[in-house]
Formats: sequence, structure tokens, C-alpha cells
Amino acid sequence: MNPFALSFILSSLATGTVITMTSHHWFLAWIGLEINTLAMVPIIAKHHHPRSTEAATKYFLTQAAASALILFSSSTNAWHSGLWDITQLTYEPASIAITMALAMKLGLVPLHFWLPEVLQGSTLTTAMLITTWQKLAPLALMYLTSDKLSTTILLMMGVVSTMLGGWGGLNQTQLRKVMAFSSIAHLGWMATISTIAPNIMLLNLIIYITTTIPVFSSLIFSSSKTIKDLGTTWTTSMTMTTLMMLTLMSLGGLPPMSGFMPKWLILQELTNQQLSAMATVIAISALLSLFFYMRLIYTTSLTLSPNTTNSKHNWRFKPTLNTPVMSTTLIMALCLLPLTTLMA
Repeated sequence: MNPFALSFILSSLATGTVITMTSHHWFLAWIGLEINTLAMVPIIAKHHHPRSTEAATKYFLTQAAASALILFSSSTNAWHSGLWDITQLTYEPASIAITMALAMKLGLVPLHFWLPEVLQGSTLTTAMLITTWQKLAPLALMYLTSDKLSTTILLMMGVVSTMLGGWGGLNQTQLRKVMAFSSIAHLGWMATISTIAPNIMLLNLIIYITTTIPVFSSLIFSSSKTIKDLGTTWTTSMTMTTLMMLTLMSLGGLPPMSGFMPKWLILQELTNQQLSAMATVIAISALLSLFFYMRLIYTTSLTLSPNTTNSKHNWRFKPTLNTPVMSTTLIMALCLLPLTTLMA
């Protein structure tokens, strides 16, 4: 892609997200979401491959439908209340419709159908953008309207998302689909806590992004697209392979890694709100996600040097990934747990 076109598209992507995150008017928030969506479509489709075109089409149709639902429901709310302010979401049908629209934007069950397919048709870099940056704008709207959204719907969606996110990832061999179901499971945790303690949802989002970025960066660095490819990652970099194993443990929520922090706080808050049964269900569902993370770790570490590899070496170019961002996020993904006592 032309560098000028790419810089314009990335600027539009950032601008759309910032407009949505900083607006208090539903129409401005919708404009930001539309700019964000229209900037993401050419990024997905830029490789001129049938899978990329299919992924871009699915992404556009889903996001456009969700944006249209947000505009319709906010207009209905303004018609009944006379206010376009995001924090004045007082009409209950509009509140339910916006809850469903944000769930579709994020990829929560049962509106998750697009996320694994779009990620599988994208490059690893684009998949990293979709699972991290593209979650900021919808979650910002969810945070601003957390006391007005339908609590029952979000709790049910959150619990089912954690279950299906873990269950769906068990049978996958493509790493992008594994990370898609991982995203669905983590979004389930965020949706579950969003109406009870929105600040913990933000903490969960920060920890999720700081653990997902180094995992995707490691996959890009080693050109790994399937689980079988992980069997030869140690030939690229032993240090990177070891850190990727630890980051996957953090993504799965194993102590003493940073990923344990939000799960701990969410389970504690749910128990304090007399939702012990729900806390038990999502804690058990997390074991499903942990299983496929451990599967990746097992494949990665099974053939560490000086053992022989259990899969063929793929043709790879010399790794050229810039590592400072990756190194910073790796440290954050592994070492933030001691700060939990300051946030509890």
C-alpha cells in the first residue's frame, strides 16, 4: 500500500476512535465509529486475496449493522427524552438495543459469528489491530453508559461468552482463530463486570491489551500461523520463545502473572455482589481457555533445543520486527500482579 494512503488510513483509524471516546453526543459517537470502520476495511482488504476480501466484507457488514442500530436506538431515545447526551440513556428499549449493538461491535456471544472468520482472513498484524485497538471505542461507550445498559443481558452475554470462547478455541489449529476465541472469552469477563464495577472492566482491558500485543508480536516475529508452526519457534529466538510461553500463561490468568489480576478482582467483586454462582461458572469456564493456552505452550516448549523438532521448518524471511514495544508490553504482561493490592 502507498505510504501516504497508509498514513491517512491509520490517522483516520485513530481519529475515529478518539472522537468516539471523547464525545458526549450520540451522533458524534456514531460518526467516530463510522470513520473507524471505514478506515479498517481497506487495512483488512489490502492484500487483494479472496480471503481478505471476504473478511473485509464480513467486517464491514457487521460493523455497519451495529452502527445503524446505535444510530436508530439513540434517535429513539432522543425522541422520547429530548436529549442526545450519551449519559442520558433513559428509554429502556433504546438501552436494550444499544446493549446488543455494542455486543455486536465487540464480538460478544451470540453476536460473535464474525470475529473468528474476519481474523482468519486477515494478516497477523491486522488481527492484532482488530483484537486490541478496535475494542477501545465500543468499550468506551459501554463504560460511559454502564449504569444505563441492561445488566441482565450483559451478565448473560458475559457468562456465555466466557464459556463459548473457551469451548470454541479447543478444536482450533489456526492461531488467529485461537486468538479470536481468546478475545471472545476475555470480552465475556469485561461484559460481566461492566455494569457492576466499570473501573475493573477498564483494568481488564488494559491487561488484556498488554498481554495480547506481545503474543501477536511473537507470532509475527516467528511467522507462525498454525499450532504446528510453534514447534520450530525456538530456532528463531530462544528468549522470545520462553517469554511467549510466560505471556500465554499470563493470558490464561495463571498467578503470579499480570493476567491473574483482573480475574481475581472480578471474581471478588461478583462474590461481594452475591453472585457467587456466576463467579463459579466463569471461573470454571476460564479453565477451558487455559487448556488451549497450555496446548500452545506445550507445542512451543516440547521441542526446545537441543531436542529435534517435531515439525518441518517453514520457509521464513529473516525476522525484522521492531522489539522495544514488544519488550515493554512483555514486562507489563508478566510483572503487574504486585500492584493488585493498590487497586483492590
